[in-house]
Amino acid sequence: MNVSATGVAEDANQSHGGHAPQGSLAKLAVGAVGIVFGDIGTSPIYAFRETFAGHHQLAPDAMHIYGVLSLIFWSMMIIVTLKYVMIIMRADNKGEGGSLALLALINRSTSDKRRWTAGIVMLGVFATALFYGDSMITPAVSVLSAVEGLTTVNPAFEPFVLPLAVGILVGLFAIQSRGTAKVGTLFGPIMLVYFLTLASLGLFHIFKHPAVLWHMLNPGNALAFYIAEPLPAFIAMGSVVLAVTGAEALYADMGHFGRRPIRVSWLYFVLPALLLNYLGQGAMLLSQSPAEALETVKNPFFYLADENFRLPLVLLATCATIIASQAVISGAFSVTQQAIQLGFIPRLRIRHTSEEAAGQIYIPVINWALMVMVILLVVTFQSSSNLAAAYGIAVTGAMFIDTLLLSVVFFALWRWPRWKAIPLLALFLFVDVLYFSANLMKVPAGGWFPLLVGAVAFTLLTTWAKGRKLMLDRMAEASLPMEVFIKSAATSAARVPGTAVFMTSSAKGVPHALLHNLKHNKVLHERVMLLTVRIEDVPYVAGEGRIHTEDYGAGFFRVVIRYGFMEEVDVPAELEKLQGCGQSCKMMDTSFFLARQTLLPSSRPGMAIWRERLFAWMLRNAESAMEFFKLPTNRVVELGSQVEI
Repeated sequence: MNVSATGVAEDANQSHGGHAPQGSLAKLAVGAVGIVFGDIGTSPIYAFRETFAGHHQLAPDAMHIYGVLSLIFWSMMIIVTLKYVMIIMRADNKGEGGSLALLALINRSTSDKRRWTAGIVMLGVFATALFYGDSMITPAVSVLSAVEGLTTVNPAFEPFVLPLAVGILVGLFAIQSRGTAKVGTLFGPIMLVYFLTLASLGLFHIFKHPAVLWHMLNPGNALAFYIAEPLPAFIAMGSVVLAVTGAEALYADMGHFGRRPIRVSWLYFVLPALLLNYLGQGAMLLSQSPAEALETVKNPFFYLADENFRLPLVLLATCATIIASQAVISGAFSVTQQAIQLGFIPRLRIRHTSEEAAGQIYIPVINWALMVMVILLVVTFQSSSNLAAAYGIAVTGAMFIDTLLLSVVFFALWRWPRWKAIPLLALFLFVDVLYFSANLMKVPAGGWFPLLVGAVAFTLLTTWAKGRKLMLDRMAEASLPMEVFIKSAATSAARVPGTAVFMTSSAKGVPHALLHNLKHNKVLHERVMLLTVRIEDVPYVAGEGRIHTEDYGAGFFRVVIRYGFMEEVDVPAELEKLQGCGQSCKMMDTSFFLARQTLLPSSRPGMAIWRERLFAWMLRNAESAMEFFKLPTNRVVELGSQVEI
């Protein structure tokens, strides 16, 4: 990962280059309701049900209901409100959030303390790897749980649940290539109606049993549950955590809406609506006879509505789960783009689906891979209850890693005193470890899946980063100093009109492509640019810090173009604005030379042979540098070379 120069960091700190969220607080808050809270907003559909009627059932009596409600309330207050909304969202990387943005911020800020760096990078990469496992399970469990609500309308619908859920998911992934710009305008209003419905249904039943309000607020009920039944209470936490899944999305989507709109919409709208709905589910069960409660607890969310309104509720919940799934899919695209820019994933084809919103992108290989895995999950696990058994372990793992990264932020970035930082970290770690260990019990029942996906993703991410570094180091070993090359070649080689741009990953030495071109063609262009594109640890690089040039004389120039990890690379556009290298660049008079490396795995120290072969395969399947840098196809020359790592 490149560490940005001080000047670039300062420029980016002063300005986001016009990428700050635009609009009034009310407009941004409504937008946040539509996008950010989809995942956590659909949790009431299955969280309460899984705690009581899942694989480890609890009797829906007063002690258990009060205990679970108390656990849900205090989990939301500690994990979502205090940890994410009030604290972690303050650790933004020039306005952007998420594990990779936080990793880049920490890595840049602690670059002089090497003892931090390696472990921090591994933690951040593993949190990203776990996200991919989570992004596969979330659409599957959300959509399936909503469609299963049809069985509460009429049990005869049961045979249609699975095919209908698969059809909705296939349709959702199929429209990704068209972009979400138009659909996105509908997200806010639909989710506003959805959350208002949650609150209204909850209030209706709270009036029948108002005592639940006090019992939810009282932490003694959670403690009493643990004292009376320690093991069932511990196991129940594996399902209670489903109520806070999606908390990490608040931080990851901060760059789209800003910190304040997300806080406002959470504290004054989303949080009250969710709590009222959970209270309503508890109150409904308490107002029923034990026999009725045993039947109702199998799907309490949909039984909140009267029979006449149940089908509209199923349709509204299905829309909400589609929106939640859309947010997760878009998040997978954004995280992948960040990982590509930061050097953890090979170049992939990225398409922008909106001229107005730079963050709306589409990555075909990620989209179709996600779709295949989501459909396999639905078909394999068959029900949302079975999927819920696998859901949570990736989320709690990522939350635990966020707390570890937060400890670095407290001490290394914010310089908090120990008396202030340690109690908070102890509270967060206690809750995270409790939830993560409870979810470890889900491993045999399906929790192995997100862990397997995370392990595979982690291996791919670290193999690419390590292999890329080794390859650059091997190429640097054989490089020739630029000054020596100019003295020997500039005077003897024939010069031809035009500009030659040699793309090179190193800002030092002579590019391999230049040496190969001179060796085979025995000519040099009148103007030779050695161009390096660097992705910095900031989301956006301000215009004045974008380009650095160096004149070697004899028509040779070194050009370094810097981009932020949230920006789209467009080399021709930058070259047309280039100053200080003679006349402006005209694409019809410019040739781009690229070196295409062929990896030869060897026994040299660095990586295991199997990882070298994996890296070679990833390199072969990476997107062409020509397309990634947006080079004109008829002006590119590729020269091959072999590198042994």
